[in-house]
Amino acid sequence: MSNSKIRVGIIGTGGWARYGHIPTLQSLDDFEIVALAGRNIEKVEKYAVQFGIAQAYGSAEELLANPDIDLVVVLAPTPEHGRLAKAVIEAGKDVYSEWPLSTTTAESEAALTLAREKGVKHVVGLQRRFSPSSRYWHDLIKQGVVGKIRAVRMSVGVDAFGEVMPEFAKWALDAANFTELLSIYGGHFHDMLFHGVGFPEKLIAVAENQFPVTTLAETGEKVPYTSPNEVMVIGTLACGGLFTVQLEGGQTHRTGLQIDITGTEGVLRITNARGFENKDDNTIAIMRNGIETFEAMPVPAEYAYLPVSHLDASSQDVAYLYAAYARDKTTGSDEATTFEDALRQHQLIDQITASSARFFR
Repeated sequence: MSNSKIRVGIIGTGGWARYGHIPTLQSLDDFEIVALAGRNIEKVEKYAVQFGIAQAYGSAEELLANPDIDLVVVLAPTPEHGRLAKAVIEAGKDVYSEWPLSTTTAESEAALTLAREKGVKHVVGLQRRFSPSSRYWHDLIKQGVVGKIRAVRMSVGVDAFGEVMPEFAKWALDAANFTELLSIYGGHFHDMLFHGVGFPEKLIAVAENQFPVTTLAETGEKVPYTSPNEVMVIGTLACGGLFTVQLEGGQTHRTGLQIDITGTEGVLRITNARGFENKDDNTIAIMRNGIETFEAMPVPAEYAYLPVSHLDASSQDVAYLYAAYARDKTTGSDEATTFEDALRQHQLIDQITASSARFFR
């Protein structure tokens, strides 16, 4: 094993670990996965053999005791994120926690405080801002291609969190577990959007549950569901522009991602047919210079600099976040999304929830 590589231990063996993280890390020269841990040792050992990972553990504690791990990636279910992230920090290792960082703002703030006290690097999995297309359109905004921003409109439509859900996701139906449309898709897409156009200054929101009962597909069991699956937000940006966001879960006909950024000199449009597990990166189009139709703007090749073109775009986003962390570790830069970004998303979600409760209850 080369000492120049960042040695990684992964906690969690779910689908996102196997789809979004393990193949990604194994494609990057700066990293080596040396250990995998989970509660079901038989599954852990099976996936360790499948992916060629040397060490398999039946608990997070065993993995954290391994001195030959530099970075621990927390990919357990959301209710475990906060506890495990803090355990990693206490062990003196760098930590990458999947978003959400925890189930509450207070616990995420405590994790951030602990990471600062212990002096470890902390990363949160808000990876959408790192896709080649996102980095490109963020740069276009900085370069002023649309002039001064007047308005931003984003719509995200997915089939998740609808009237029927699989049995394995039953735990997510408990609102206390903070695994819902607003936390998952809201957190990811809000971070990507507002990193490019600036954070909201003021907002008003409505969040509604349109499917109060969820049916488990395999058994037909009916489970009460209280989390919102339709969210609309309007507000103002620091630049003086206005914004609107619509998040819609449980779609029968998925609308994916649509963003329009209108400015004094033109309009940018960012689209994708899917909201998650995207095979292809977002597409970008522009309308400017008096032309009244959108023209495609292919992402320049230099934005796709990693050897991950064999992976789906959703996994490639993760690769670029890992690459940002590696640069931060080497150069002292601060590109990667951190627990500070996680806390900001928690606070935004709290603001949206409070606004809806105040004005629409």
